[in-house]
Amino acid sequence: MEAAWISSVVTISTYNARTLTSESSIEDLLMQARRIRYDVIGLAETRHRHLFNAVYDTGEELFLGICDSRRVGRVGVLVNASLSMNIDSFEQLTTETDVYD
Repeated sequence: MEAAWISSVVTISTYNARTLTSESSIEDLLMQARRIRYDVIGLAETRHRHLFNAVYDTGEELFLGICDSRRVGRVGVLVNASLSMNIDSFEQLTTETDVYD
């Protein structure tokens, strides 16, 4: 019996989220994201002070890493509902790198 390979395309976008610190700015990001086709949006320059993980009623999941004491921006990711069920955990290894399993 031969193994069958299933190919799939994942659409990844990036977004400079320097102002992503308030509830209204997060809601604005979600509204903008719904206007495009995406699976994952990588967020750069986030300035959230605490680890943040939210699952929205649309099924989208948002992960934000923390910034260091100088409030230097971190990274985060917004995952479409089609992929969010495949994420088991979020762990920030250092202030420079985040890992998604």
